[in-house]
Formats: sequence, C-alpha cells, structure tokens
Amino acid sequence: GYACDMTSESAISGAIAKIALEGPVIGLVNNAGAHEAKRTVELSLSDFEATMRLNASAVMVACRESYPHLKLAGDSLIVNIGSFFDKLAVIDNLAYCASKAAVGAITRCLAAEWARDGIRVLDVAPGYIETDLNRDFLASDKVRAWLKRRVPVGRAGSPDEVARLVGALYAENIAFLTGETIYIDGCQGANH
Repeated sequence: GYACDMTSESAISGAIAKIALEGPVIGLVNNAGAHEAKRTVELSLSDFEATMRLNASAVMVACRESYPHLKLAGDSLIVNIGSFFDKLAVIDNLAYCASKAAVGAITRCLAAEWARDGIRVLDVAPGYIETDLNRDFLASDKVRAWLKRRVPVGRAGSPDEVARLVGALYAENIAFLTGETIYIDGCQGANH
C-alpha cells in the first residue's frame, strides 16, 4: 500500500499514478473521512473547509485522478463511503452532514457523466459503525440503550458488515446499478 495525504491533490494524484504502474486499476473505494461534532456558532470557516476537504473534495480528486485508468479498464466501479447523516438534520454536525451530502451528489453526478465510459459510481452510506475511533463512545450504557431504542436492529454495525457490502458490489458486478446511495444503518435513517 501507499501512504497518502487525502487532503493533498498532488499526493492523491501521485499515489494513483504509482498504483496504476503496478497493473490495471479496476476500482476505487473512497473511505477517508473524519468527524468532529461542533456547535455551528463555534464552527470556524477553516474547520468547515477542512472537513469538506477530507470528506468531499478528496473524493472528487481521487475519482477524477482514477478516471482515465478506470475508463481504460472498462466495466469498473467506484464506491464512495458516505453516511446516513447525508439525509438527517443532526445538531452540532453541520460540516459532517454537508460533506456527506456532497459525497452523494458527487456520486450521482459522476455516475451520470461516466456511465458511457463503463464506470459505475455508488455511495455506501453507513449508520453508526463501531470502529477504533468511536468504540469507547458506543460502549457506554447510555449510548447502547439509545441505540437499542433508536436503531431497529438494536445495535451499531460492524466494519465487517460494511466491507462485505462493498465486496458484494464488486463481486456481483451489477452493470445497471449506478448513481445510487445504499444505506447500511440498521434501518435507523428510515425509522420514525
């Protein structure tokens, strides 16, 4: 693998060029991202732009830089990792929600633009997924009780579940499936 600063356009370009030298590029998964809850009245423009740069701008740049390689390979797939926060009004999460809504828009626009080039683009939008970054938060009794009430499946998801969905999208190679957001949130986003 190659280390890459996903907030640097030149670093993304360089990493993709190195990967392309090793063989055909047939897919891309944009999974870099960050989340920081902050009240909007305390959110600086630089904080907002930093979130957008990593969570949305990096997605656009990685897609753009991968495009010639994916077009050459044909029958290729980009999976952008969004969030179910893209459709929710979440207090203290304006920058994160806006950045993940942008991922959905980027996905739809590129899917329409690149369909004739043999490139499909999908957005996988997880809900609460237990990772190293949030494991302590999700372990609290209060949060577990809230998830049990709020998420119809009664728990947070696992990284393995998201990875299996992404893997299935590649394995099944459904040529007519493009431009969509696929939510994997235990039905939380649709739950009334």
